[in-house]
Order: sequence, then C-alpha cells, then structure tokens
Amino acid sequence: MSFNPKKQLSQFLAEDIGKGDITSQLLSKKEITVKIISRENAIVAGTKYAKEIFAIKGCKAKIITKDGTKIKPNQDIIEITGKADKILTCERTALNILTRMSGIATQTNELVKKIPNKTKLYATRKTAPGLRYFDKEAVKIGGGERHRLRLDEMVMIKDNHIAVEQSLSSLINKTKKKYKKFEVEVENTDDAVLAAEKGATIIMLDNFSPSQITRTIKVLKNKKLRNKVLLEASGGINSKNISKYGKTDVDIISIGSITNSVKGIDFSLEI
Repeated sequence: MSFNPKKQLSQFLAEDIGKGDITSQLLSKKEITVKIISRENAIVAGTKYAKEIFAIKGCKAKIITKDGTKIKPNQDIIEITGKADKILTCERTALNILTRMSGIATQTNELVKKIPNKTKLYATRKTAPGLRYFDKEAVKIGGGERHRLRLDEMVMIKDNHIAVEQSLSSLINKTKKKYKKFEVEVENTDDAVLAAEKGATIIMLDNFSPSQITRTIKVLKNKKLRNKVLLEASGGINSKNISKYGKTDVDIISIGSITNSVKGIDFSLEI
C-alpha cells in the first residue's frame, strides 16, 4: 500500500473544517495575497505540503524559502494568492504542518551537528499516528535518516518478541528462513555476539552506555564480526551525551524524541 500525501493532507483539512468554516464564510469574496513568515531561527520543512493544502482549496502558493534552509525571524516562507475565505480556511492546517515539520527538522539538525564522525542519526517509529510520513520526511530534511516507516519494511526482533519466543537463537533461525536482512535488539554483549554470529544485518544496542558499547565493539572485533554488521545505539541518548555515543564508532544512533517530543517552530500568516 503506497502512501498518498495529498489524500492525507485532504483528511487533515477536512478534520479541521468539519461542516464548514462558518467564520470565513461571512467574508466578502475578494481575492487577496498573503505571506507565511517565520517568527524564529529554525530549519524550515514542510513547505511543499503547506502549498498543497492551499491548492486543495484552489489557492496558488509560491514557495519563497525551500525546505532545509536556515531561516531567521520575519523571513518570507510562502506567498499565497486566492479567495480570502479559502486562504483563511487553510491557514491553521498549513501552519500546523510547517510548525511540526520545521520543529523536527531543526531538532534533528542540532543533534546531527553534535555527532563527531560518520555515524548517522535515525528516527524511530515513535511518531504521531497520521503524521509518520511527514515526521520522517522532516527528519530527512534536517539531516537525519528515516529508518523503518512501517512494520512491513524490515524484521526487527525486539525484547518482547524474544520474551514470547523465549529464545533469541530460535527466533533468528525462524527469521533467516524467510528474510535475508533483519535487525536484532540486544541488552548485553553476549547477545550482540550471538546476533552477529547468526547473521543479523543490524544490531541495536539498547540502553548501552558509551563504555559498554566500546567494550562490545572490542569483543566483536576480536571475533572478526564487527565488519559484518551495522551497530545501532538507542535509548537514553540526548543532546548532552550524543557526542560521546558518536565517538564509540557505532554506525547508527536512533532517538525517538526527535519525533515524539517536538518543539514546534512559530510561523504566522500575514495579510
């Protein structure tokens, strides 16, 4: 099932409008030109989706500042021309998309700049229902990577899967019969070695400290397994310690807060 952004945006707009924008319907049917402007420093994201929201109601929008651009307060982002009532009907939905996506992109970018080497920052599935596509797109705009968008994209064996099966080894064996690539979440070095020996593509080191990761990597190197897997650090990582995790030489750092604890960026539509 392919995702249709326009359909999703139409649903967002319909949810906000309900039976009709009864306030904007009171306005005279004049055509106006407005601009969306920024109110703070940020990385802008979501302009093409904001533009699409206005297009749904027959308004023409011109993107002035492209996604991924560093913006300052009072910077013009989008110019919109159309019937006044249609523009104002779309206003909040478009601003909400810009606010959230720019917040995610900005937070992602700030963290990416703190990683000292080639380690990549990944999002998780800790996204808002209905918004996961846009959340992960914003991560990408901010310099991060998407990871899995949906459960059908890759096998990821986590702690609860192991608890049900009661054996990591047997669960990996089942997986290998059907899939060539898979990820395994582990909580200790021994399980990391087991997963690597059994051919895991990615090993998630869950809630490991930087020193634990360093020790685990040393063990994997000694067993000539390090170059056979990608290592992902996850859990308890934030802006204060992300540099330390980056220095451990893991391949991936995944942080849920970039999509589930979003600080939105302030934008305004001005007539």
